[in-house]
Amino acid sequence: MKRLLIILIITLSIYSLLASVEINAFDSNYYLQSYKKYNVPKTSGKTSQELLNVTLDLHSYLKGKSNEDVLESNFNQEEILHLKDVKILFKYGFILKYISLSLAIISLSILLINKMDRIIGKYIYYGFFVNWSFLLILLLLVFLDFDKYFTYFHLIFFRNDLWLLNPKTDLLIQMLPEEFFIGMAKKIALSFFKYLAIIQSIGYLLMKKGRERFE
Repeated sequence: MKRLLIILIITLSIYSLLASVEINAFDSNYYLQSYKKYNVPKTSGKTSQELLNVTLDLHSYLKGKSNEDVLESNFNQEEILHLKDVKILFKYGFILKYISLSLAIISLSILLINKMDRIIGKYIYYGFFVNWSFLLILLLLVFLDFDKYFTYFHLIFFRNDLWLLNPKTDLLIQMLPEEFFIGMAKKIALSFFKYLAIIQSIGYLLMKKGRERFE
């Protein structure tokens, strides 16, 4: 049963992080706010409505709901190739998210059938403190030297240099400057914080309820 408890903690943590990424990565309102804040219409030569349409096409493509055809009218070949790599990254992220959720549900179901709710609560409550450390590290990286670690991220997850776009000619980098990703990282951290707080609170209640039952 201890292995199931560990699997539960790990899968809930992975799901929480990936769900936070997905929610914010496809938040059209944040994109529009960012375009206005960083004067993207002037930089790109496109209106806010045109940028919204491009954004919706981009989201549709990254979610696997459309193919490269929706990108061709706005992005050059290098940008499309990079977005193809990004789409693959999201695809694996979606798969891992659903696998994590499925394993968490299965593990939780088995543990509950065996009436281990107090132990579940204890493991979740104390085990999730590791995630707080991860969250703190994420925030430190954002505030200390975002550009450095953002570069490391690309070097780890991409096998080419197509992500090195030209802000003078490439719409993708005009739409999504570094400041956009800094804000995105903060939003993901905040969402992750909410997931952790909710799940850890549930763990605390389970632990407390189980303790009172034994007293």
